[in-house]
Amino acid sequence: MHFDVIIIGSGLAGMAAALELAPRRQVALVSKGALHAGASPHAQGGIAAPLGPGDSVAAHLRDTLDAGAGLCDAAAARAILDQARSAIAWLQAQGVAFTTEGQALHLTREGGHGQRRIAHAADATGRAIMTALGEQVTRLAAITVLERHCAVDLLLDAPGGRCRGVRLLDLDRRLRREVSADQVVIASGGAGQVYATTTAPSGATGDGIAIAARAGARTANLAFMQFHPTGLHHPLADGFLVSEAVRGEGGRLCLPDGSRFMPAYDPRAELAPRDIVARAIHAEMRRHALDCVYLDISHRPRAFLLAHFPAIHAHCLALGLDIATTPIPVAPTAHYTCGGIATDTRGRSSVAGLYAVGEAACTGLHGANRLASNSLLECVVTGRAAARDILARPARIRVDTPACAVPARDTSAAAFATPLRQSLRALMTLEAGIVRSDASLRRAADHIAALRRALDARDHLDDSLEGLELRNLALVADLTVRDARDRRESRGAHFNQDWPDRSALPASPAMPPRNHRP
Repeated sequence: MHFDVIIIGSGLAGMAAALELAPRRQVALVSKGALHAGASPHAQGGIAAPLGPGDSVAAHLRDTLDAGAGLCDAAAARAILDQARSAIAWLQAQGVAFTTEGQALHLTREGGHGQRRIAHAADATGRAIMTALGEQVTRLAAITVLERHCAVDLLLDAPGGRCRGVRLLDLDRRLRREVSADQVVIASGGAGQVYATTTAPSGATGDGIAIAARAGARTANLAFMQFHPTGLHHPLADGFLVSEAVRGEGGRLCLPDGSRFMPAYDPRAELAPRDIVARAIHAEMRRHALDCVYLDISHRPRAFLLAHFPAIHAHCLALGLDIATTPIPVAPTAHYTCGGIATDTRGRSSVAGLYAVGEAACTGLHGANRLASNSLLECVVTGRAAARDILARPARIRVDTPACAVPARDTSAAAFATPLRQSLRALMTLEAGIVRSDASLRRAADHIAALRRALDARDHLDDSLEGLELRNLALVADLTVRDARDRRESRGAHFNQDWPDRSALPASPAMPPRNHRP
């Protein structure tokens, strides 16, 4: 099997790259589950762009840099934000129907934004985008969709050499296949499943980050796992997120007695950046021995809530919570991997022939804490930019290689891997979560090292999805803890109670990428 380009991941970044490539390249779009099983369809809030009256790229950039706590790459952020308007136009050209107000897009506001600049499709923006793009992808002959295939490792022409393809595990046929390509694009999303509670889907196990790291690619800023302040707290919530737009439209965070607490933490109150709001909720839950706090939007008319938040309203109502009359129980939950494979704004990694886009990549846009609704924007901009960079390169002469399919052998990994996965996630939540310490990070490091030694000693771990995901989670957890231990400060999504203050900013607003190897 040979393709011009293999894209690992079928979310927004992967689809954007595939659609840009399809007119001139043969593309394989690899999806670990069904085509729409990733995180992108679950995005509620929207996509940020300076479209409103009086708004500008400069203002959007200021808010991005402020949320990133001084660790954004200002030049990279500017380059991405410069393309926000064209990204919205491109999505509309693909058939995405954003919510309008009159003849203009309706723009909402989210935490960290100085004004309204979030284009959205009610409160189901990701689903609207992925439905439209999915229709385009499935009808193009140049795009081969490989559903239920999991990337095992990258193929290199020599140790430390150029990427020349991917080894895949066909989950239905239980075969391992080697698939060659001129270029490989990792668009596999983040690693939210390394924590016990997360809005990320079950497949968000850091696969792309892990296989790139094993191939020698640089990683950056993995200490900055963003915890969303308002995950729905309910036994049947299953990682459901209450969009930041609820706070943007007047939702108030309260204790059980109805008293607000955010004004005491930040003058922006509920509209402070996510890391501030998440730590404030965490502090109040600890202070009052609570399992959750409450987000109250019941002062808004029911008609307004049905128009702006139909999916949230319906999901909560199915669980017996009427948001028009009842405050919503919420608690912080792991949400977004701000770090990842270190790349430039065209998705190029430190390994020749290997690109990374979307949540799997670290372009420098997010710094220490992602600004709300910049993630879908980054997916579109960098996915298309990586494709254009590939198209600008001459196509390599194809060398036909014999198809390679090897039966997978081990069928016992599920029983072995499941309890270890659960214990790893619990460990990371306890020792490397919203608030950390030197001692907690040391305990996490010792446990992860022992786990990785045990995994290395087990034969055929990569012959099953459960074994693959556990190996990848353990490596990403290791890289996360290493990065966190290197930092002698608290900044953005990383808070170490032994180093509570922010260190002096480097001379440049961008910190050099961390380079941890497995």
